Amino acid sequence: MNILIVGGAGFVGSNLVRRCLEDPANKVSVFDSLDPRFKSTAENLREVWNRIRFVHGTIEDERALSEIVPGQHVIYNCAAQASHTFSIQYPMVDAEINCLGNLKLLEAVRTFNKDAVLVYPSSTTVLGKINGECADESYMGKPLDIYSANKKAAEHYYYIYNQYHDLKTVVLRFPNLYGPYGKGYPDFGFVNYFIHLSWMDRDIEIFGSGEQKRNLLYVGDAVNLLYHAAQDERLYGDTFFAVHDEHRSVLEIARTIVAILGRGNILHTAWPEERLRIEVENVRISGLRLQRTIGWRPAYSLEDGLRKTKEILEKSGVRKCES
Repeated sequence: MNILIVGGAGFVGSNLVRRCLEDPANKVSVFDSLDPRFKSTAENLREVWNRIRFVHGTIEDERALSEIVPGQHVIYNCAAQASHTFSIQYPMVDAEINCLGNLKLLEAVRTFNKDAVLVYPSSTTVLGKINGECADESYMGKPLDIYSANKKAAEHYYYIYNQYHDLKTVVLRFPNLYGPYGKGYPDFGFVNYFIHLSWMDRDIEIFGSGEQKRNLLYVGDAVNLLYHAAQDERLYGDTFFAVHDEHRSVLEIARTIVAILGRGNILHTAWPEERLRIEVENVRISGLRLQRTIGWRPAYSLEDGLRKTKEILEKSGVRKCES
């Protein structure tokens, strides 16, 4: 199977590359800009570099897409500007990648490879604040930042191209993902940032009490689902929450990271105003619809996922876990 992973040098993308390579029959191509603003780096693919075809380019480049899309059986779009705060500061850049980039990829598939399956990892942050409810796919939501609003807009693009152009699209909304090859920066996922701080034996700062609940998922579960979703017609043309049954407080997550990695300390600090404005508070999400549709359930608890992450960090021989 010919597989193209757009944004394959990032956190989710590089883990997905490894999952796809588990089947020796797959031929994997990676298309990535390696933009330093978004902390993607070829180093994430170092040990698999000789097993992939790497093409340097941006999702905004229509000509490059027209050359890389033909001949692919499955295409994953993991390319994204994923920082909530960056999206507020630079909304046009976010829109160019997370809106126009998706439209250009969809158009390339429609024009040059209509038989391909196109899978899009979206985010549960498209919901905004849930206000005490347990949200499912029927919950409309109101995004609180530009990144989340553009991710939600892109979801609609995939649905329209399925309905109007008969493209085989799949959209999976993931919660806070964590695991190896994560980005050790605060703007790119708080769980991986906490892991980075702990692994460096530094203080983890918790804003406020840290009692707000979060859903989170080990990246190994996410990429395993992405891999199988492309081959399951029951998911085509739809959007699903791909979440864990567990809901943990931010404080509990931090304590568990410190306990399992055996490093770091926890401190409490006041909320920065710019973060408080986009805080979603308690998040409860149901993944029941996906479970009922294909029988999927995550294999890793938080503790299991952190132990696996620690194992990979130790094998890497590096002190830090940032990409």
